[in-house]
Amino acid sequence: MSVGSRARATPRPKGIRRVERWLVGLAMAVVAFILERLVMRSVKRSGDARGHAPPTTVTSKGGEVDLE
Repeated sequence: MSVGSRARATPRPKGIRRVERWLVGLAMAVVAFILERLVMRSVKRSGDARGHAPPTTVTSKGGEVDLE
């Protein structure tokens, strides 16, 4: 028995179901796009507003460690 002649375990959606699944997929893609834009804008804004902390210099003399 060839692979192409085997019956599917679940039948393909027909008619309105196919259109419904396509529209739901399209709506999910739009929502994902909008959420990604919002998150990226938030990340960009938080990076500008916060500023960068000055680097910490660690010096060591034997067993002593000083943070400057």
